[in-house]
Amino acid sequence: MESKIEIIPKQRIAFMRRTGPYGRENRQVMERLKKWATEKSLLPSATIFAIPQDNPKKTSPKNCRFDVGITLSEEYPLQEDRAIREGWISRGKYVVYNINHTAKDIAKAYKAIFPDLNKHGYQITNKPIMERYTGDMYNHPYCDICVPVK
Repeated sequence: MESKIEIIPKQRIAFMRRTGPYGRENRQVMERLKKWATEKSLLPSATIFAIPQDNPKKTSPKNCRFDVGITLSEEYPLQEDRAIREGWISRGKYVVYNINHTAKDIAKAYKAIFPDLNKHGYQITNKPIMERYTGDMYNHPYCDICVPVK
């Protein structure tokens, strides 16, 4: 599996959070964020991050947090409400895997990522693994799995 090292810069995001077991409902949060971003004319040139905040092996599934965020310029006037919050992607070093965005390919990638990281001597840091979607997500069916490392 091919990967590259990337320094992801600090980025401002507008995000939505869902709390509960990871699964199909996460896709609904993604769709709600895309709808909101489309209404604000943010989607065509956006970068979207899907960020599972908790490890379900260490956190009760009912308490697992899943965030979906879209990058914003620092000047963008965000009106926070119950659905949308402001947050930041912190700067860091990541191993980035470009994956075909299908459930099968993503599941296969997650099984291969950890042995690949060990093989190359990378240690995961205490930041969440993120899925990143850039550009035209409808016609470019790929995502990056970004693993924070030191």
